[in-house]
Amino acid sequence: MENEFLQTEEAIVAMLKTVYDPEIPVNVYDLGLIYKIDVDDEKNVTIDMTLTAPNCPASDFLLEDIRMKVGSIEGVKNVEVNLVFEPEWNKDMMSEEAKLELGFL
Repeated sequence: MENEFLQTEEAIVAMLKTVYDPEIPVNVYDLGLIYKIDVDDEKNVTIDMTLTAPNCPASDFLLEDIRMKVGSIEGVKNVEVNLVFEPEWNKDMMSEEAKLELGFL
């Protein structure tokens, strides 16, 4: 069971890495926008994420993209994406790859 859970979580992360903010050439996962991924026994997924800016014009697009892509993973029943602004996002949350890509390193 634990192995199946890990596979689902890996699939979710892989899917999140295909979601891009239209204004930034880095995926939401490497940007550090995903704060939490929860998968319950029923394979309902809850994701806590933030945005690079609270008034991000792409927020609806990003949330819908994440819901659709994660929802398409085999076995996943329901996807809930919560938008949170605590802690506030900053560029230190980005992966090394993202910092490199955006010229912060």
